[in-house]
Amino acid sequence: MHEKIEHYDVVILGAGAAGLFCAAIAGARGRRVLVLEKANKVGKKILMSGGGRCNFTNCVVEPENFVSGNPHFCKSALSRYTQWDFIALVERYSIDYEERTHGQLFCKNSAKDILAMLLQECDNAGVTIATHCELGSIDAMADSPRRFCVGFEQRQNNEKANRSVACESLVVATGALSIPTLGGSGVGYDIAEQFALALTQRSAGLVPLMFSDATKSVCERLAGVALAVEVCCNGQSFTESLLFTHRGISGPVVLQISNYWCPGDSVAINLLPHLDVSGWLLQSKRDQSHSLLRTLLAQRIPKALVAELQTLWWLNDADRKLADFSDKRLIELGGLLCNWILKPSGTEGYRTAEVTLGGVDTVGMSSRTMETKNHAGLFFIGEVLDVSGHLGGYNFQWAWSSGFCAGQYV
Repeated sequence: MHEKIEHYDVVILGAGAAGLFCAAIAGARGRRVLVLEKANKVGKKILMSGGGRCNFTNCVVEPENFVSGNPHFCKSALSRYTQWDFIALVERYSIDYEERTHGQLFCKNSAKDILAMLLQECDNAGVTIATHCELGSIDAMADSPRRFCVGFEQRQNNEKANRSVACESLVVATGALSIPTLGGSGVGYDIAEQFALALTQRSAGLVPLMFSDATKSVCERLAGVALAVEVCCNGQSFTESLLFTHRGISGPVVLQISNYWCPGDSVAINLLPHLDVSGWLLQSKRDQSHSLLRTLLAQRIPKALVAELQTLWWLNDADRKLADFSDKRLIELGGLLCNWILKPSGTEGYRTAEVTLGGVDTVGMSSRTMETKNHAGLFFIGEVLDVSGHLGGYNFQWAWSSGFCAGQYV
């Protein structure tokens, strides 16, 4: 039996970045807000992000930094609550931060600073947050200003209690499938389907790539080796650090390109970006004619990787001096070095993925308010939607922007 029905203006499902920020915005408007979180603590993904320093936004945020079936959907929210708005909030709380490569902004001390700020904002706005809450049912209530009734089980002090809450606005901020150990789940998709909202195909994003062919053993031998490369796939390219692992390849550049890789695709790796490799090899043949090719390449590429490439591409000429290579052969090798084609067998999946690509189809959503078009008072924000950002603070910015927009209208 449920206890008597409690009443709130707004119920938000999920106490992650989007949910907490939306709660603070709505509460500041005088709305009575309840946030329900299934985990024992709030903001777990915030705390682990950026190596514990939380890459909370980016200095440059453009629609092109996001992946969605509708690339225009994110524009309204991103323009209505910008990175500069969130930076101003961070500065108001005197949180020390720093800019790293590619405009990424990180806390200097700890991601705990960002979570503490969000919780203080919620506290200031009178928001109630309940943890250990397992969602049971959501019922739409006809002919009532309280449009939804949310049933859930809350665990407290080793006891379980069934509760029911009626609300005018229900916000789904449950996240998605990525990193289930931090609370990732598909419950938001179940809610969407309950209310006849379309879903787009979902897959792991910002995730390492794996191999099952001979490349796997190469990666195993190179595990721990890193270098800056350019990686291309399906018309997209990124230049950042690549890391070899026992399972395949990772590092920022691989996580970025994984958003555009599909099963069966190959990726092209330029091991020496920003360099005319063939021209450099030909010039080196004249200037360092007695050098070995592996010695020359080791000036710019880790020795362990050069050894693997030698085995792949010029093993029979391993001890041949540069002077003894034909110009044609050096140009050919230069082409291989800046266009190493690899075919991943798959990704590491949701276990290590930082985001979930796809989600609740934005065709059924208002880009201005995040409210569903077919059910007044039902909102979806954050990662549960079919909007995924690049690596570099963009997914947090989407959480802030989408949470702000919904918070203005719930």
